[in-house]
Amino acid sequence: MERSADQLRRDALRIWQAGLEAVRSERLVRNTVHVEGATLSIGDDEIDLSRVRRIIVVGAGKAGAGMAEGLEQALGSPLPGDKPLIGWVNVPDDCVRSLARIHLHGARPAGINEPTAAGMAGAVEIRRLVETASPDDLCIALISGGASALLPDPIEGVSLTDKLEITRFLSAAGANIEELNTVRKQLSRLKGGGLARACRAGQLYALIISDVLGDPLDIIGSGLTVPNTSTAGDAVAVLDQYHAPPRFRRGAIGVRVDPPPSCEVHNRVIGNNAAAVDAAGAEARRQGYSPAMVSAMHCEGPAEDVGRALAAMAIRMRQEAGPDCLISGGEPVVRLAPPEIRGRGGRNQQLVLAAMQHLATLALPRGNGASGIALLSAGTDGEDGPTDAAGAICDAAIIAEARRRNLDLADHLARNDAYPLFDQLGALIKTGPTHTNVCDVRVVVVDRQV
Repeated sequence: MERSADQLRRDALRIWQAGLEAVRSERLVRNTVHVEGATLSIGDDEIDLSRVRRIIVVGAGKAGAGMAEGLEQALGSPLPGDKPLIGWVNVPDDCVRSLARIHLHGARPAGINEPTAAGMAGAVEIRRLVETASPDDLCIALISGGASALLPDPIEGVSLTDKLEITRFLSAAGANIEELNTVRKQLSRLKGGGLARACRAGQLYALIISDVLGDPLDIIGSGLTVPNTSTAGDAVAVLDQYHAPPRFRRGAIGVRVDPPPSCEVHNRVIGNNAAAVDAAGAEARRQGYSPAMVSAMHCEGPAEDVGRALAAMAIRMRQEAGPDCLISGGEPVVRLAPPEIRGRGGRNQQLVLAAMQHLATLALPRGNGASGIALLSAGTDGEDGPTDAAGAICDAAIIAEARRRNLDLADHLARNDAYPLFDQLGALIKTGPTHTNVCDVRVVVVDRQV
């Protein structure tokens, strides 16, 4: 089946969108929470609402607004017996909207994934809510990717400025999410199981949308509701690995003895990267492709290496029998260029630019190296670095236009400046806030030449 360049691009975008739709946070929550009569079901668990005084909802994350809205819809109004429901969830500013009973609090500007004073104020309110709960209350925590930055609550002796400096340093040095959260948990009242320890409700159910490969509960959102499996020594090892200034060790080297929570804690992962990849694969099959699918289980390497590997795979797929579509999920890292030369972009844009550079170096009888190939990478949260794009796409036409404009791909790649390049080429993927977050999804489709 011969496919044109335009069709390949449309197909790749449609396949990616299908993966996103499968992990929309409202849908995931409504599929998990149900009320029938006086019985509240959360997954396979049933709770007798006649024995519950009130429901307290707290949480944080990029998917927080959608999760909160989905929960209100699932619980219905009014609740059986007119049970009170109160809630507070920290979300990015561009996700704030009015809900009937759960307050959405803007905790950071859009596209700036860093702790703020507004986020800290929201964290204090969340801690107050769970600390003033009683044993006959039910607490539901809505946790998704981005919670670490949206819920800053530093321990005594560590300021918000300290946390911001450490986060910026490690991110710029190329630390992955596990390493970042290992450090952040040692500096926080709520992370590393702190939310569960603070909670005085009888039961705490955490509904979790995973943005960490392999779904390690102690890493997602810095493990708000699970015991901390890392130590102060682990945090110091991360700081040493990236040659952090000695002042950053303050707070990370203290010895903490955390008591177990007094409430009964249940953690439920309701969405992850594998679910998005599977749904994208199903859409690819509907479009007549024979897809191969893989969702990484561990942190990936540099975005540039992943992009070049995908480009090389695309070339082989185009030339050999087998799959003609590759859908992969993961989350690579980017080591940032020095601030004085650094441009704008994100890991997905950096990945696609590296793939584009690799393809552009090849000459083929049919045109440039991307002939018969479309390749994209985008974040399911709709954010890619400090930009308004989720990611980018490349194909032969985009490479040809870059050549016509005499754009220096290597220079943009070296300076982490993919955004303006793809913006000129009309190759950015922009979704706005998606209200979900399950890492990145990449799609490669080819028009096979054999």
